[in-house]
Amino acid sequence: MLKTILSISGKPGLYKLISYGKNIVIVESLIDKKRTPAHSRDKIISLGDVAIYTTGDDKPLAEVLEAAYAKYPEGVNAADYKTDEKLAEFMSSVLPEYDEERVYKTDIKKLITWFNILVKAGYTSFVEKEEAEAPAEEEK
Repeated sequence: MLKTILSISGKPGLYKLISYGKNIVIVESLIDKKRTPAHSRDKIISLGDVAIYTTGDDKPLAEVLEAAYAKYPEGVNAADYKTDEKLAEFMSSVLPEYDEERVYKTDIKKLITWFNILVKAGYTSFVEKEEAEAPAEEEK
């Protein structure tokens, strides 16, 4: 699901991939549903490729968002998380093993912003169904 959700450098918010061509992609804003082109010169990142540093293996963003949704199903009031201590508290509640030295406060703010946009847009499941079921099948 997160493979088609994009962050575009220099543009606010998140975008859903609609279609793509040779040097351009058409995206739709999750905030206002407006469609716009994104060019090959733009830095485009799929949320499916993002991971959060932990003290062990990096954690895929989808798993972190799942944990955040389990704890905050209505979204997060970003105004409550302005101080460094509050940001660290939020991150510890969602991902206790996050690497405090490599995950910056700006990264946590971006995570909260992305989470709120996704929840407001109606996304409530972040891990792909096959990915979620695969570990359970391996344990059998």
